[in-house]
Parts: sequence; structure tokens; C-alpha cells
Amino acid sequence: MQKTAGIAPVLAAFALAVIAGQAALSQDNPVSALAEGYRTAPVMVSQVGGSAIVGGTVIPYKEITVAAQVPGRITYLAGSEGHRAKTGEMLVRIDDADLRAKRRAAESQVRQAEAALRNSYMQYSREIYSPRVNSVTGVPGMGIPATFDQFFTQGFSEMMGQSDSGVERHADLYAQGIGVETATSGLAAAQANLDAIDATLKDFQATAEFDGIIMRKHVEVGDTVQPGMPIIDFAFIDYLRIEADVPVRLAAGLAEGMLVPARLDSGGGPVEARVAQIYPVADARRHTVTVKFDLPIGTPGGPGMYAEVTVPDASVPTSGQTSVPAEALIWRGSLPAVFVLDQGVPSLRIVRVGYPLADGSISVVSGLSGGETVILSPPSSLISGH
Repeated sequence: MQKTAGIAPVLAAFALAVIAGQAALSQDNPVSALAEGYRTAPVMVSQVGGSAIVGGTVIPYKEITVAAQVPGRITYLAGSEGHRAKTGEMLVRIDDADLRAKRRAAESQVRQAEAALRNSYMQYSREIYSPRVNSVTGVPGMGIPATFDQFFTQGFSEMMGQSDSGVERHADLYAQGIGVETATSGLAAAQANLDAIDATLKDFQATAEFDGIIMRKHVEVGDTVQPGMPIIDFAFIDYLRIEADVPVRLAAGLAEGMLVPARLDSGGGPVEARVAQIYPVADARRHTVTVKFDLPIGTPGGPGMYAEVTVPDASVPTSGQTSVPAEALIWRGSLPAVFVLDQGVPSLRIVRVGYPLADGSISVVSGLSGGETVILSPPSSLISGH
């Protein structure tokens, strides 16, 4: 009993010392004691200015309009909007029955010309090996009158200088040669006519020059078209671009290959767009230059969407812009405010907010200088200074 009574004062003194040490620790480090249990974030300061936002439109990397080259009725369309087609796939066909019939007639003309050419070669060869001047032809009668004519009449005619069998043979041979050339020209003309029909037949259909999708249909199967009428819009959209009309003073600060921030209206985050093309001529009425920006592969969005591009602007000075997470803002009446930890004690600050930033935070126009620590999602029971 005496031992127990002696230990009790010692334990009591030790407990008092521990309590006193914790109190002293709390006084030395009030921030950790008061901030414990709160989620906090620093007030960020970012450099803004020196740039301008230009609106643009998302466009395909490559787009063509398939238009009618000949009049006729549409008999085939590859599909509706959004249909994907591979290179070489037929997209459009126009009725070509009439031209097909003309082609069959042209093929017959080619065959006739080939037969005429073969016959002319045969006659030419006959003239070489069996000249007409030496042939025995004439009236019936066992060829006797013709024989007398060949041996006597022609002979006396040549002796008297009234004829020349050599000249006659040369003229016959020349005539047969002209026949060969004429038949050759006839075949070439018939073949050219057939080739022209084949070339025209290609205009009755259109195939995909590259992998892509049908963006828009202007006609339906059964419609009649005339030359120049658009049929479908076909585009390659695996890669996307932004086309923007940039004021001349801003276009001067751009160069091909430069990376600039961009944002699409699809709701995704900011992306880096590369300056792909700067038109060499400005618009005389609007004083703008068309600029195309390449978007990264896989960027969510599609042609026709609104997009914004941030381009350098040397005429706008840079300045520091404070921002806080959206969770730090509270509303006391109609005024926005934040709780700032001032030496570990929550302090209410009335702020003037600006616009949402790309990282999801809210810009603060006044009320914060940057570097402070704000409380995220402060409880409604939190009181300034306590």
C-alpha cells in the first residue's frame, strides 16, 4: 500500500508534463492543429495576356465534292451519310444504257476495220507476187482472146511506145499500198471512237480516291442530274483540322510548324494544334488570313464543330492572373468568397471572380494576391477567425 501511494504522485506528474508538452506543441504549430481535417489548395498565379483567341471551324483533313460529269439518272449510291468507303469502292453510278449500246456499235466498227486491213494486206501481197499486168483475164473461150491480147496487142503497144507494163505494175503496187494505209487509218479511227466512248463511260461512275466517309448526300437514287450538279461530299476525317480567319496583325506572329493551344466545342480539354498552312493572300474585305491548324490524332470531335485557337498577340501585355479551384468558392449572399488559412486560422475573404480556366479552376480578379492557402469545400458551420 505504501508503494502504491508513492507511485501515484509520480504518474500524476508525468501526465501533467505530457499535457503541458502537447499544449506547447499546439502553440508552436497552430497551422497543423487548426488545419487538420481541412482539404486545402494553394492560390495559383498564371501569366495571361500576350495572346488572343480566334474562333474557327473543324474541317476534314481532305474533302472533295463528287459532281455529275454527264446528264442522266442516278442508279446507285454507296450509302447514306457516315458510310465508310475504301479506296476504289464505287460511290455513284449514272444510267449508261444508251452509251453501252453505242459502245457495242463501235466494237463492230473496229472489227470491220480490222477485216478491211487484213484484206488490204492480202491484195498488196498478191500484187507483189502476182502482178495484174501479167494476169490472163478476159472473155470466155479458153482464154484465147486474152492470150492473143497479152502477146500481140500489149506487145505491139509497148513496141510503139503507147504503153509500159513496168509503169502499170508500179501504179498497181502503189494503189494497193494506199489501200493498206487507208485501212490502217480506218482501224485507228474506229479504235479511237471506241476509246472515246470508254472514256465517257468513266464519267458515268465515281469511285473513292481515298479511304473516307460520305459527309453529305445532295441527291437520291432515281434523281436526274445535269453536268456540274453536286452528288455527294466525301472526306477523310481520321485526321482533323481547324480552319480560322486570323486578323492580319495576328497572322504575322504565326509560322508553319508552330504549336498553339486550341479547344473544341466538344467539351474536351485543351489540345496542342500545329500550324499547317498559312494562306499567302489576305482577304481584301475582312483583312484576315486563312490559317489551317492540324489537330492531334484521336482528338474528340468532328467536322463542322466550333473551335477556338489561342494565337500570340504582341499588342496585349502579359499580367499575373490568380485562380482557385471551384471547390474553394462559397457564396455569402450574392458575393463570392473563400476561406484563407491565415497563420492556421480560417479567414473569410470576399473575392471578385472572372471566368473558368482551361484546367477547371476559376480566375480571381481581386481579393487574392497569390500564394495563399484556401480551404476546399469549407463546412457551412465554419466561422472566420475561429
